[in-house]
Amino acid sequence: MDATLPASLAVLALIDSTSFGTLLIPIWLLLHPGRVRSGRILIFLGTVAAFYFALGLIVTLSAGALLPQISSLLATRPVQWAQLVLGVALFFWSFVMGRNKKPAGQGRMHRWRERALNDEGGALPLAGLALTAAAVEVGSMLPYIAAIGLITTAALPTATVALTLAGYCLVMITPALLLLAGRLLAGKRLDPLLTRIGDWMSNSETIAWIVGIVGFLLARDAAAKLMLIGR
Repeated sequence: MDATLPASLAVLALIDSTSFGTLLIPIWLLLHPGRVRSGRILIFLGTVAAFYFALGLIVTLSAGALLPQISSLLATRPVQWAQLVLGVALFFWSFVMGRNKKPAGQGRMHRWRERALNDEGGALPLAGLALTAAAVEVGSMLPYIAAIGLITTAALPTATVALTLAGYCLVMITPALLLLAGRLLAGKRLDPLLTRIGDWMSNSETIAWIVGIVGFLLARDAAAKLMLIGR
């Protein structure tokens, strides 16, 4: 394996670690009133990691066989024009997303928080919450998609692919695990920091920025392939 591949995957995994499911919900669980219930957080993070590991393994092994067909399809002009339209649409949609902010306490973010903090049904409902969060996010986890692309093109043996994906998923949940360890050691003294991080992630326009950047990159790549602009 090329030495640059693990480094690239580690960077992508750390970017993925700041997502809604891998960091924000665990922070909410850490801020739950009362003692820290480490088992609940570990169940949540373990479920998220297992979901992405299984998904990555399926996609990576399947993509290896389908890569020539996929490459041929992406090279056709109708698909490139569709990519251009999609990229432009995403770019302008990001501005709408940035303006249309819901008041605090409303919308999906509030519902997710309530489910994370008030679910007292044991491990099964918590695992269900983790699977739902991971499934909702999978289409927007662009670093993970990029990582799968790097692993696929590297043409690694199946065992190495599995080990690499496992390492990626472990790095992806490491920041949340470190916050859990810090909360257990520092107690309530860590709550102000957790609250600030949680509030920033809930109220920031990060999603709009990501959508806009992705739209721009998609549109630029398609325009270059169509020779509308230079590379």
